[in-house]
Amino acid sequence: MAGGEHGAGANGLQDQDLTGALEEGRGGVNQPAGCENSGEQALSSTSNQPMLSVQFVQKILAEIFGTYFLIFAGCAAVAVNKRTAGTVTFPGICITWGLAVMVMVYSVGHISGAHFNPAVTFAFATCGRFPWRQVPAYAAAQVLGSTAASITLRLLFGGEPEHFFGTVPSGSDVQSLVLEFIITFYLMFVVSGVATDNRAIGELAGLAVGATVLLNVLFAGPISGASMNPARTIGPAMVLGRYTGIWVYIIGPVSGAVSGAWAYNLIRFTNKPLREITRTGSFLRSARMS
Repeated sequence: MAGGEHGAGANGLQDQDLTGALEEGRGGVNQPAGCENSGEQALSSTSNQPMLSVQFVQKILAEIFGTYFLIFAGCAAVAVNKRTAGTVTFPGICITWGLAVMVMVYSVGHISGAHFNPAVTFAFATCGRFPWRQVPAYAAAQVLGSTAASITLRLLFGGEPEHFFGTVPSGSDVQSLVLEFIITFYLMFVVSGVATDNRAIGELAGLAVGATVLLNVLFAGPISGASMNPARTIGPAMVLGRYTGIWVYIIGPVSGAVSGAWAYNLIRFTNKPLREITRTGSFLRSARMS
């Protein structure tokens, strides 16, 4: 889920490959350490690839499998906890979500970037760090993976209302909307830092993103369900036929992810001289390109 193709490097990728994998899903493309334009170069290479290439199909399959296992593990913890009168416990659910994100980032981050989240994909596209033409395919793959996981869980545990494993506001819709915005902003800010900045420690990307999800679920779970991911909410909602406040889990995460990505761009380190930055005539543009 975590949510630009957040890559990690379980297969011996170098630091610069790891930090770029979440952003571009570029795997083993070697970039010079400290190269500020590595993300733009990888994006250009990705954009020039045909949509129906074997590599792109592999990315889509990785997103489907990754989202499936993420949603299955996290929602299964919720379903089992309700079915067994709390044996998993709320902290156990939080840990399950965090670990599921972490292991899937390390598993397929070097292939697809391990977005698992339409809000993350959309946010990277708005920053110019992901091809716009690939956004619909990624989003469809993520929703498909979430829906398939939800169907599996319904077959295993039934669709009784008391065993609902989706997300619905426990208070007002506005309260949950604000909370979803903040926690998705927080998540995307962390993702942008550890996964798109080649000065970060790439091997820790999965750990940092998973820990952020765990923390967010700990304090936001009892109020909004801590979705942070439209696919996480849409899948169970479609399978179980419960759409209460679903707009909250689309608007909140998408706007939060876009804001978080751009907020990190504003503070992204650059060693360019001031005259080169101001020459573009746009502070936002220079922040994006640096």
